[in-house]
Amino acid sequence: MKKIAMLGVGYVGLVSGTGLADFGNEVVCYDIDSTKIENLKKGIIPIYEPGLADLVKKNVEKGRLSFSMDFDQVIQDSEVIFLAVPTPSGKAGEVDLSYVFTAVDNIAKVINGFKVIVTKSTVEVGTNDKIRERMLGNNIPAEMFEVVSNPEFLREGSAIGDFMRPDRVVLGTSSERALNIMKEIYRALYLIETPIVATDIRTAEMIKYASNAFLATKISFVNEIANLCELVGADVQMVAKAMGLDGRIGKKFLHAGPGYGGSCFPKDTSALTKIAEKAGMHASIVETVIAVNERQKMRPVEKLLKFLPDLKGRTVGILGLAFKPNTDDVREAPAISVIRAILKAGGKIKAYDPEAMNEMRRHFPDITYVASSEDAIKDADALIIMTEWNEFRNMDLKFIKSVMKQPIMIDARNIYDPQKVQALGFKYDCIGRKIEN
Repeated sequence: MKKIAMLGVGYVGLVSGTGLADFGNEVVCYDIDSTKIENLKKGIIPIYEPGLADLVKKNVEKGRLSFSMDFDQVIQDSEVIFLAVPTPSGKAGEVDLSYVFTAVDNIAKVINGFKVIVTKSTVEVGTNDKIRERMLGNNIPAEMFEVVSNPEFLREGSAIGDFMRPDRVVLGTSSERALNIMKEIYRALYLIETPIVATDIRTAEMIKYASNAFLATKISFVNEIANLCELVGADVQMVAKAMGLDGRIGKKFLHAGPGYGGSCFPKDTSALTKIAEKAGMHASIVETVIAVNERQKMRPVEKLLKFLPDLKGRTVGILGLAFKPNTDDVREAPAISVIRAILKAGGKIKAYDPEAMNEMRRHFPDITYVASSEDAIKDADALIIMTEWNEFRNMDLKFIKSVMKQPIMIDARNIYDPQKVQALGFKYDCIGRKIEN
């Protein structure tokens, strides 16, 4: 068992800290946001993630997980310090490392013995070297600390399973001592034979960006193929299914839709292009992935305009606001682009999401938020499905048609059978499948 400090109780920090506690470590989570810490002490979880609340409760009761605002005590009592602080995008798309460096400077002020400083936040290549330089610049002797890059690969909505049963654990360090400590922290994973990928620090940092950029590339690629399928009369779902059966390609992330969003793919692809620029090259594929994704976010609106060329005064029901199901995260969500375009065209919005409406209110405080999918659909001129929550997958389509002003459905997640929906009298469109108009 190791004594661990987790700095930051955002998505990555809270899930990782709770998971490490479940592995048998003693974890204390710290955050500068006192409200978050006080709420966590009361069992109030600041994010929606299936299974997280129960896991937090379990490990708090076992005495392995706690929350504190006493930074000095948290650092001094720890053997290993995880940095899970925000690394937002700057104005030009680069990574803002100010929170990381502030945390490092504060660690240097109170360090009282050997510490392993582990970067969990997503940082640009070379950041961990700068952390080392910053510690040395704060007159901390080299023998007092080691630096490790331990990037996270958590999918929102599936984060608990991803942490407990990861595809791999990446550990980047030049220190055998630090590597052994990290292996001890993740010792529980040896029971399920999780590969530990031990690399140098810069390779570990690059693994994170390369992984996310490749997954984003698969999404943009299949969306571009979907758009082409519409033009040539092919079905993207069958194309993707056949592609996915090829072991060299794999079936994951080949679902056509309105583009990717969230906290990782948009930020990481943008950051990778900036890393490439600094190194003197253009990441041409990644730049194209970003451009394709931005265009794809407007596909639902383009399809809506085929049925309703003039949106002025029209009411559009939006089902799903989060960028994916099983999360309340709306960061870079395609729904934001769709809502903004409809409002700009003079349309009105009635929106429903099982978890993400409070988050979306920060972007659009004045649109109408309703308590159910039925309320969003009632008296609407059109319906757009933007997130594939389970509750949207088996709706009573006859009822929907009966309460809408016009039976127009844009299925941006391809969850309904086009022929069955059209047979009920809907004007229907989706992404990349054959539609009989």
